[in-house]
Amino acid sequence: MTSPSDDLLDAVAAGAHHDPHAVLGMHLGKDAEGSDEWTIRARRPLARSVTAVFTDGTRVPLEHVRAGIWEGQRSGNGGKYELVTTYEGAPDYTAEDPYRFGPAIGELDLHLIREGRHEELWRALGAHVRELEGTKGTSFTVWAPNARAVRVVGGFNDWDGQSHAMRSMGSSGVWELFVPDIGVGTAYKFQLLGRNGEWVLKADPMARYAEVPPATASVVTESSYTWSDAAWLKARSTSQPVSQPMSIYEVHFGSWRPGLSYRDGADALIEYVTAQGFTHVEFLPLSEHPFGGSWGYQVTGYYAPTSRFGTPDDLRYLIDRLHQAGIGVIMDWVPGHFPKDAFALARFDGEALYEHSDPRRGEHRDWGTYIFDFGRSEVRNFLVANALYWLEEFHVDGLRVDAVASILYLDYSREDGEWVPNVHGGRENLEAIHFLQEVTATAYKRYPGISMIAEESTSFPGVTAPTDRAGLGFGFKWNMGWMNDSLQYISRDPMYRSHHEGELSFSFVYAFSENFVLPISHDEVVHGKGSLFSRMPGDHWQKLANMRAFLAYMWGHPGKQLLFMGQEFGQLSEWAEGRGLDWWILDQPSHAELHGFVATLNRVYREQSALWARDSDGAAFSRLGGPTWNPNVIAFSRRDWHGNTVVVVCNFSGVPVHGYTLDLPESGVWHEILNSDAQAYGGSGVGNMGTVHAGEDGRASMVLPPLGVLWLKHDPQAHLPKQPITERLLLP
Repeated sequence: MTSPSDDLLDAVAAGAHHDPHAVLGMHLGKDAEGSDEWTIRARRPLARSVTAVFTDGTRVPLEHVRAGIWEGQRSGNGGKYELVTTYEGAPDYTAEDPYRFGPAIGELDLHLIREGRHEELWRALGAHVRELEGTKGTSFTVWAPNARAVRVVGGFNDWDGQSHAMRSMGSSGVWELFVPDIGVGTAYKFQLLGRNGEWVLKADPMARYAEVPPATASVVTESSYTWSDAAWLKARSTSQPVSQPMSIYEVHFGSWRPGLSYRDGADALIEYVTAQGFTHVEFLPLSEHPFGGSWGYQVTGYYAPTSRFGTPDDLRYLIDRLHQAGIGVIMDWVPGHFPKDAFALARFDGEALYEHSDPRRGEHRDWGTYIFDFGRSEVRNFLVANALYWLEEFHVDGLRVDAVASILYLDYSREDGEWVPNVHGGRENLEAIHFLQEVTATAYKRYPGISMIAEESTSFPGVTAPTDRAGLGFGFKWNMGWMNDSLQYISRDPMYRSHHEGELSFSFVYAFSENFVLPISHDEVVHGKGSLFSRMPGDHWQKLANMRAFLAYMWGHPGKQLLFMGQEFGQLSEWAEGRGLDWWILDQPSHAELHGFVATLNRVYREQSALWARDSDGAAFSRLGGPTWNPNVIAFSRRDWHGNTVVVVCNFSGVPVHGYTLDLPESGVWHEILNSDAQAYGGSGVGNMGTVHAGEDGRASMVLPPLGVLWLKHDPQAHLPKQPITERLLLP
């Protein structure tokens, strides 16, 4: 066997060679007589002696060759061995040789990675505890195609990677190494030698667990969790979310009730959400992030649930418990950009890799972040597999995709000359569009019944259209136009609202162009905007009345609903992630009444299929009018597939309206199933004593409460009294 050159030995000794296994470990050759002979080489700098001890008892002393590389020969068969090393003034050290093992990653995995088609990428890359060739340890695998050498470092080697250099797996750009006798809980990073000759130290992009920030190392983990939500998943797989009730409670876990872990928070969150009647919880991003003030939107560990609140299995426990309680879970997901922190994805192997190399396409200057290179198949694969990872490994019921507009447009937040048109001269990011279509189509193919939700703020066509019809394939789109217009309207003094009715009703024009979610999210209660309560005009009572009226209008409007935590009880102050919600305000009866109103709102909403079964069907919606016209009154009807009809009548003026005539869809009795002005919710108690009567022509006369909304449900079985009462007050 030809001996390695001095240069090769020096590179291997320094942990700076792309294929250390070609030198280290055990290699078959021939001796002078042509018989099989095995050469064993090991890197043991500063050793006094090194001996390879085989399982059959054979001991092969090694001799120092150069730069801490030792070598010896064994005739006949190979076999499993350990290295026994002695040091001057130190105890002997016995360990398995990492370089005697074959690759822990297979050819099929490498092929799929090269093609950018590995839908379960997290099973191939990253750190995995496994048994290889009869030895337990951890395999480390990382994609770094521009690196000249890669090492794995951690507490097991005193963060000196020279003894644990990884081997290149060729054109795939993947590097791998199996390290015996280390397992769960091991902190580690990768050292990568760039083409510029500089080493960089990086967390694992595929790490499934990380140290608690501000520490930044990755941590070896494996799941031992046993799920108990099979019934939930089975029912979900046959459901159609667009035709189901969806009332979403948006939660920043760290500030909902500070100090709770994933496990400790399960009971409290389930009890609260159940009592309030929300169907889903949506968590702000729980992927690992270094800066708490980013709320999770500056992700450094896409596959690692943040360790601030516990382990990945602790998060599995929380989601499992929510499912068992009948509550869906949506996770915020941020594939549009990532931060420039030196320990993470940025310039991962010494140069642009996950990000686009051209700053006109690779940087968000407003946010100080990098933009993913959506045109690179491996990067697209990293993101698609990440979406599938949360759906597969954590059973989440949907992903809300952040800042989709920033992904779709090359000129997003850029001036002329600061962006590069696509191949057709347009502003659309064609590679990003392809990525979004791939991730939605793949997610729905693998996990029917989930919801992919786009936060998209423009009029880009077909966001919720199927991908086979050139749509983006999302299940829902946040209705940002509705949010902006309606908040602008409701913040006006009722005296001036009559001139701005269009701000509230314009959404009806396009309400059925997509499958919409109506969001009052965290973004609307930060950065000086104040809370939803503080936006309302008038004195304290009027603010609460406006809150109830706005929410009743929102829940009655076509589309699903999302409300950020704290707004359900009228939090006074603007939200801040560093402190908890103003729970104390529930000691005030008026805010407790608002809290109870939201619970009733959710309960009645869920009971009335007319309010959710045909959210995206314009044929199930009608604007209502009549001989009485009032610019502060908006009325419309909603219908399901079974003839059930609910009418929503909104009076956004500050005074009651008596004798208001409205042409209802059907004659007969209409029950007042919700009155936002009822005394039980802190209102003035103005209403119609529970029923409204429409004549044979459908015309009805009613009382509209001030700053109030009525929900009326038609009762086809009831009969009109001989003398219909057209005006009544709702008595306590």
